[in-house]
Amino acid sequence: MAAKVPNWLALPKDITANILSRLSTIEIVTSVCKVCPYWWNIFKDPLMWRTIHMTEYISIFCDDYQKYEYEQMFCYAVKRSCGHLEDVDIWQIATDDLLQCIAENASNLRSMRIVGSDSISNKGFSEAVRKLSRLEELDISGCEPIQKDSLEVIGMSCPLLKSLKFGKTRCPYIWRYDDDDDDYDDDDDDEALIISETMSRLSCLDISGNKLTNFGLVAILDGCPRLEHLDIQQCYNISLNENLRKRCIEQIKDLRLSIRNNYEDFDGYFNRVTYRDSIYDRD
Repeated sequence: MAAKVPNWLALPKDITANILSRLSTIEIVTSVCKVCPYWWNIFKDPLMWRTIHMTEYISIFCDDYQKYEYEQMFCYAVKRSCGHLEDVDIWQIATDDLLQCIAENASNLRSMRIVGSDSISNKGFSEAVRKLSRLEELDISGCEPIQKDSLEVIGMSCPLLKSLKFGKTRCPYIWRYDDDDDDYDDDDDDEALIISETMSRLSCLDISGNKLTNFGLVAILDGCPRLEHLDIQQCYNISLNENLRKRCIEQIKDLRLSIRNNYEDFDGYFNRVTYRDSIYDRD
């Protein structure tokens, strides 16, 4: 007796929509919408495009045509949302044109994550974020072109912002520190001061790899009284004295420090470094 094949088309529409919404945007655009008219009609609803995630690994060696195709897919999805888009998560392939598409079609955007995108410009990002006044969460980690003047635009344009991730750590997989490394020799509190002066509603801040000093850290603690989560790992210009360390611990619920400021956890940290280095240094 042949096994009975389930009739997927018999599922209630809301259940089918719930299942399909869990797929990535690339899968939806390139295949799911083409399966049958019923599924295609489900995605005619703008509310199905409130979340757009393109977080698949996209090689940095993609040619220009492939990058253009990904950009067109993303912009297609943004326009299908008809202004209902609330959450964007895209890795590596963000461009100025893509940001402009978001700014023109997603005035209700609440959360944006454009990690590791080097193809955007400081000017292009600033122009886009000026139109995204409802942003509450922003992750621009690893976006090297975005500079401190863009931070000021964020602070002035996004009064509801609660979470900012602006980490500049160079490699999240290998935790190493070299005393001869010159990358952190020059201190710079400009970004910390901008954050403290324009983002008082922040509850979460990641500025790992920043060049701020104790002065900038105090400014953030003073200017962001709602801050509960603070990541200052690899901020090697900070040298916590007893009073400042005590204040950080008392004021911040989730505090992530650099190894040189976190001696109590040194043994565990050293074990992790040794283990990870042993993996990557094998012949």
